[in-house]
Amino acid sequence: MAGIVEGKVAIVTGGGGAIGSAIARLLAKEGAKVVVNDVGGSVFGTDQNDLGPAQKTVADIKAAGGEAIANGDSVSSWESAQKIVQAARDTYGKIDLVVNNAGIIRMASFHKMMPKDWEDVINVHLHGSFYVARAAAPHMREQKSGAFVHMASTAGLVGTLGMANYAAAKIGICGLSRSIAIDMGHFGIRSNAIAPAAHSRMIDATPNQTPEMAARIERRQRVQKPEHIANLAVFLLSDAAKTINGQIFGARGPEIYLYNQPRPIRTLFRSGGWEPKVLAEQLPQMLKTSLTPLERTGDVFSWDVDE
Repeated sequence: MAGIVEGKVAIVTGGGGAIGSAIARLLAKEGAKVVVNDVGGSVFGTDQNDLGPAQKTVADIKAAGGEAIANGDSVSSWESAQKIVQAARDTYGKIDLVVNNAGIIRMASFHKMMPKDWEDVINVHLHGSFYVARAAAPHMREQKSGAFVHMASTAGLVGTLGMANYAAAKIGICGLSRSIAIDMGHFGIRSNAIAPAAHSRMIDATPNQTPEMAARIERRQRVQKPEHIANLAVFLLSDAAKTINGQIFGARGPEIYLYNQPRPIRTLFRSGGWEPKVLAEQLPQMLKTSLTPLERTGDVFSWDVDE
């Protein structure tokens, strides 16, 4: 029986890490030829130029009877992103699917965050997602088909502590994905985002864990597996999801979410407009029950899941 992405050619950036590797392996199992891209760095973006993680994923794919190659070009520059896409075309003759999964973290309270840490995280997550998607887009347009999955995060959708760079990049990726869906949809090209929840190196690297946090992370490790993210990603990349475009999903263990996207929820009208003094008198009271609480991810996802 043919796989759900049989005959497709896919790129998975960050394909040597937990989530990226799970997606790459499942794509191959479902019939795709896969370019496993990973610079081999730490979650902080250091110690790069190690093809070992990508090669390990490739070895796993080949051992299971699939087809894959390793690629170590960085997503964080236009020139190297072109090389990633060209590797797929040189090896397999085309490019059909792209998973923008590569990422790093640099944590600091906002008043202590350095420009370098801001720029590096934005470059890998947001610029990298643009560069790789943009490099693939003309080829997809020519063949009038293709699909993207980009990794978002509840850090941007909901909020988190000490990661303004990461949160800004991830909410930017949601806007990027939506724009690709609108611009490219009439060429038969789709783009969706996933905010994943699964045990990964980034979770392990989170500093200053309380005993409660550590216990919750241990539960996550048992229940929220990268394979749950891979299942959703591979479905969204397949033709079975041809009616789904420009959406934001979440996956957390056996749960799948569809996120709403910002739309007006209240309207205030006053003939002649609103002067600041009038706003001060009326707006706080009128809108107080509609304001979005200043929550973090853990406040919104306050329950744990079991298989």
